[in-house]
Amino acid sequence: MVRLSGQQGVPVIAVDDQVIVGFDRPRLERVLAARAAPPAGKPGLGARVADAATMALRQPGLAADGAYIGGVRTGSPAEQAGLRAGDVIVAVGGTPVHDAAGLQAALAGAGAGPLIMQYVRDGQAAQVAVALA
Repeated sequence: MVRLSGQQGVPVIAVDDQVIVGFDRPRLERVLAARAAPPAGKPGLGARVADAATMALRQPGLAADGAYIGGVRTGSPAEQAGLRAGDVIVAVGGTPVHDAAGLQAALAGAGAGPLIMQYVRDGQAAQVAVALA
């Protein structure tokens, strides 16, 4: 992070190509909200996600492999399927998901039809069909 931001001694958060120096919650929320919105013409889940491995450092017992859902947009395919903040998506269409980028890649290759997602909630594995928008 020192090489990336030139800063040391303060929190530095990198989301995609955005570097946020200090804990600037409003900016962080804007960057994450923009990341949750799918590109035009691409199917979207409507959930903010992060690498589960990063979140597992803060939440002992959390699945460390997968895409952690930090928030779900109202009315989104994720909400309609029953996914919620704290869930960890571990597979899409039978293909393992190891991190947030893996989930984005799986969604980018998906069509608009229902997609089976395996996830972990409170230590219990489950699956759900999600109709992407």
